[in-house]
Amino acid sequence: MIQQTMKRLYTYIFLTFALLPSVVFAMAGTDTVYQSDQLIITRLAKHSYVHTSYLYTNSFGKVPCNGMIVLNKNEAVVFDTPATDTSTTELINWLQQKAKSKIKAIIPTHFHEDCLGGLKAFHQYQVPSYANNLTITLAKAQRYTIPVNGFTDQLVLTVGGEKIYTRFFGEGHTKDNVVAYFPTDEILFGGCLIKELNATKGFLGDANVKAWSATVKNIKKSYPGLKVVIPGHGEPGNKALLDYTIRLFSKE
Repeated sequence: MIQQTMKRLYTYIFLTFALLPSVVFAMAGTDTVYQSDQLIITRLAKHSYVHTSYLYTNSFGKVPCNGMIVLNKNEAVVFDTPATDTSTTELINWLQQKAKSKIKAIIPTHFHEDCLGGLKAFHQYQVPSYANNLTITLAKAQRYTIPVNGFTDQLVLTVGGEKIYTRFFGEGHTKDNVVAYFPTDEILFGGCLIKELNATKGFLGDANVKAWSATVKNIKKSYPGLKVVIPGHGEPGNKALLDYTIRLFSKE
């Protein structure tokens, strides 16, 4: 009897810890700090949030698009704009009026509209913009609003005195895609380079599918302590999103 009880107890403990990541994200997903018809802001870690807006496309319909916000000591850094100037203005107002934070930077992670569609609004509020030099070149060719400050390979900024990294690891979804890493929260914003679990390959018009898996493998190797991963579209998770993305493109 005692052995059976102990066996059930060990099984319960094992399942509890095995399922812990999904429990954590289920809890985090309910921590919505702002919501309207066009914009949702959800807290995922102590200093880190995902903002979700909507892009209307001919091929995929109404597409939810993610970006990341890092807030620390009344300073903010934003990765990817919301999809429109209107939803971007909502985000800026929330950061300035509700979070009482100065926006130090906006950083589009590649040149597509779901990353920089609201960049004009940030510029109207005099928020400094940064991007991979190739992102600037490609955005210019598309006649999009262009980020002001360029970098090559890596950009290091601070938010509330803590470093935050933006880095190019290689081609994948696009030639210019970068990712953002905030070590204080062990969180990665992968943008469209990283897929949510069970996602399809999505839009590949500007992709390098043969390089995609190797690029994500480099990210995984560089950040072994990751706890939270935000994809460009869909639900955040943990390092399992990196593994899924690697498998999805491994046969290309």
